[in-house]
Amino acid sequence: MLLYAISNRKLLAGDDAAQQERLVELAAAWARGGVETIQVREKDLPLNEVGPLAARIVEVVRGTGSATRVLVNGPAQVALDAGADGVHLRSGMGTAAVRAAHQVYDRAGREAIVSVACHSPEEIRDAAGASMLLFSPIFEKVTEPPSPRGQGLGALRAAVELAAPIPVFALGGVTERNAAACVQAGAAGIAAIRLFLGEGWKGLKSSG
Repeated sequence: MLLYAISNRKLLAGDDAAQQERLVELAAAWARGGVETIQVREKDLPLNEVGPLAARIVEVVRGTGSATRVLVNGPAQVALDAGADGVHLRSGMGTAAVRAAHQVYDRAGREAIVSVACHSPEEIRDAAGASMLLFSPIFEKVTEPPSPRGQGLGALRAAVELAAPIPVFALGGVTERNAAACVQAGAAGIAAIRLFLGEGWKGLKSSG
């Protein structure tokens, strides 16, 4: 089971500086624990702060000696300048945005990993050239205000078939209790935010 951790420092304790420090520490722990992909998703930060934070995360992840890849939710140039492995694109940006992200890395002599958020068959079809897709929401999340209703494992299975050979990760309400069902439905792995703030994800890795 491949694991994809998504950051949200606002769920961590302390002021912004403390939250950023804790996020860097968490990223190192995720890498040491076998998380394959980390997405730096701090969309409320200005770009001139996203870049340095992403660069710090890249540095600590590389320092673990792991093969963990770091992606930035933001412009490809910011990701490239931070030394990240690629970018994550929001849903609906389309094939042109995927192509543009690859081109930024191509010009620097690097190969980009591009992950794309998808919520529908149309968005999957429009993500040609992506390295991986995050399909959501699979399960309904318990949040305030209420989150969109989960599409379920049947929709995930159909998404996997439609996207092939691009790997699909299940996102949205995924926990240590339902993660295995996502893989059984064909997902390459699972993506989450809150799951990776606890310890439950470590059991998923050890169980394969």
